[in-house]
Amino acid sequence: MAGFSVPRYGPERSGWGRLTARDSLVRRLDWPLLGSAVALSFIGSLLVWSATRGRDSLTHGDPYYFLFRHALNTGIGFALMIGTIWLGHRTLRGAVPILYGLSVLLVMAVLTPLGATVNGAHAWILLPGGFSLQPSEFTKITIILVMAMLLAERVDAGDQLHPDHRTVAKALGLAALPMAVVMGMPDLGSVMVMVVIVLGVLLASGASNRWIFGILGAGVAGAVAIWQLGLLDDYQIARFAAFANPALDPAGVGYNTNQARIAIGSGGLSGTGLFQGTQTTGQFVPEQQTDFVFTVAGEELGFLGAGLILVLLGIVLWRACRIARETTELYGTIVAAGIIAWFAFQAFENIGMTLGIMPVAGLPLPFVSYGGSSMFAVWVAIGLLQSIRVQRPITA
Repeated sequence: MAGFSVPRYGPERSGWGRLTARDSLVRRLDWPLLGSAVALSFIGSLLVWSATRGRDSLTHGDPYYFLFRHALNTGIGFALMIGTIWLGHRTLRGAVPILYGLSVLLVMAVLTPLGATVNGAHAWILLPGGFSLQPSEFTKITIILVMAMLLAERVDAGDQLHPDHRTVAKALGLAALPMAVVMGMPDLGSVMVMVVIVLGVLLASGASNRWIFGILGAGVAGAVAIWQLGLLDDYQIARFAAFANPALDPAGVGYNTNQARIAIGSGGLSGTGLFQGTQTTGQFVPEQQTDFVFTVAGEELGFLGAGLILVLLGIVLWRACRIARETTELYGTIVAAGIIAWFAFQAFENIGMTLGIMPVAGLPLPFVSYGGSSMFAVWVAIGLLQSIRVQRPITA
């Protein structure tokens, strides 16, 4: 078929048995991608530790409490990445309907008595031992996978050049179901990320541009309708008001953003030194180990340290783009593109809200912010990217 050729793969065996001796796992892994993600998680551990070690109300008197838990979350996430690589994105492709169903059940469980409210968002499930689960983080992955499975099925089989309108409609319908539940929590920040993921997936799939413009138009109309009908909670309205006018209530709704900007601005070129930030040690910035962790980098590591985080995130996105470009199966391209859209927008939103150029949306900084669900999800995404690279077609 013109413009597309079905790739030739080696024997379809389970796990790493797909690779020949010549094409070993170690040789095929994307080491810059893996190294950058590890470096971000390491830097995140130091920043989380600095932000929490003096907050006895959070640490129960143990200054290493959040450091150990962040390291544990990273270790579990790394193990999930290894498991994802071992299974392979093609094996997971067959399990997508099951994963999607579980994901929908989990987000719906948040709306039952199992759900809990944290920082105004009823988006969590409390687990024994003081742990919690945020299902919307895993929903980002399943939306990518289920849309990729549908949109790429007939194209990878050689039956079509691009997904038809009926297939696109089905994919959008499956994505809309969990998004509607997450919107009802309400978790507006996660919904924003999911919308960007959907757009990235559609762009990578080669779907008609009419779908892209239609979604953008529907998004604008929906946002206006939500505002006019008063469907947003008071705290969400206050966040947008503070974004539009930072001087509106500097001691109230604008407090977080103002303190974040003060912390970042006080760092200068090289920062005040790790554990030496006055804004951080003085506990002026709320939620500094999660949503506002970038302020710790800006204050204590300065422009150079904060810039290093941006460079590492840039390397992750660059390598992901290369993986998306080099794979010859549309399914792999779509999965990689969805992850790129997710990481890029979420990082931009998180850092942007600390600088006052984006509204506060309660989104963690990938690999850096404290949070088990987020850490697990981003490392699974790295596993998917590595699997796409590892299982590239075997050339003669």
